[in-house]
Amino acid sequence: MLVSLSTVPVLAQYKTEKEASIPLEHFYIERQKTGVLRLLISRLNWGLSTGYGGTSFRHELSGFGILQNPGQRPLIFPSGNTGSTYSNWINTVAPAGIGPGPGAFIVDSDNASIGFKSKTFSIPLKATVHVEFDRYRVGGGYSIEFTRFGEFRPLTYENDIRSFDPDVSSIMMKHYFVMLGAMVYRYYEYGLVVDANIGGFGLGNKFDKGLIDKGIYFNLGAQVEREMSEYLRVFVRPSIEFKNYKLNFQETSSSITHRMNAFYLNVGVTYRLPELRRCFLKSCQAQINHAHGNREYRSRMHPIYKKQNPHYGENYPTLIKYKGKNKRKLSPY
Repeated sequence: MLVSLSTVPVLAQYKTEKEASIPLEHFYIERQKTGVLRLLISRLNWGLSTGYGGTSFRHELSGFGILQNPGQRPLIFPSGNTGSTYSNWINTVAPAGIGPGPGAFIVDSDNASIGFKSKTFSIPLKATVHVEFDRYRVGGGYSIEFTRFGEFRPLTYENDIRSFDPDVSSIMMKHYFVMLGAMVYRYYEYGLVVDANIGGFGLGNKFDKGLIDKGIYFNLGAQVEREMSEYLRVFVRPSIEFKNYKLNFQETSSSITHRMNAFYLNVGVTYRLPELRRCFLKSCQAQINHAHGNREYRSRMHPIYKKQNPHYGENYPTLIKYKGKNKRKLSPY
C-alpha cells in the first residue's frame, strides 16, 4: 500500500514585517541590528572628574647666586656678577637693576646649594574617553585646573634670605594626554585599575612661552571604582605626577629647571552609551532586553544608577523578606 506523505511547512525567519501574515509569525522576523555608529559609540567610556591637587614647586639655582638686601625682596644674579640681578625667575625673566646695598647678604651656588620651594594647590576638571579590551584600557583626555601659588621659601639660609610671593599668583594649567591602564583586581562590583596618563601641559598666558622649554609629564594612578550599573561607574583616583619646565636666560645662556611634582585625588563618574535604544512603549514593563517587531530594545525599567542583568533583569535583587527588620526574624512571614 502506498502512503502519501505531505510536506509540513517549517516556520522561517522573515526579513520584514510585511512578509509575516499572522501576528505569531512576528516572532520569527529577523532582528534588525544596532546601527554601526551607535555600536561604535557604545564602545566608548566617557569620564568626568574633579578633586584636589597639591604641588611641590621647587627649583635649585645652580649657576646663580642670591642677593638679599635688608627689607627687600630677594634677587638672583649669574654667578660672580652681582651687578646683573633679576627680580622674577618663575614665569618670566625680569631684570631688577639693583645692586648690593649696605648690610646685604650674598651667597653663590659655587659655595652652597641654594634655591626656593613652594606649595601650590589646584582644583582640576578632567574629561576622558577610553575603550576597553578585556581588562585593558586605552584612551585619552584633557584637563584644566585652577592653580594657586603659595609663598616661596629658601631651601637654605632661612635666617638670612626672606620668603617672597611670586609675581604670578594663580594660573589655569592645562593637560592633554593619552591613557593606558589595566584592571588588576575585581571583587563583585568593585574594581582596582592601575593606569598612566602621559602627555603635555600648558602653564597659561602668564608664562613667557618664548623663554620656557617643557617636556612631557607622567601621571601614575590607582583608580578604585564601583559599578552602579552596566553603563555607569563611580570612582576615586589618587595619583602622583612628575613634570618640570626650564626657564632660559637669553642674556647669559643659563637656565633654571622648575620641578612641579604633584599629588592628586580625583572623584568622578564614567558612562557608556547603551548599544540598544530604550523601549519606546511607556507602558512596557519588561525588565530584560526584548523585541518589538524586528527591533530589539533595552528595558525602560533599567535606571542607569542601578545594577542590571540584561538577560533577566535585577530591579529587585533582594526580596522584601530579607530587608530591614525582616532580616532579623527567624520567620519573615
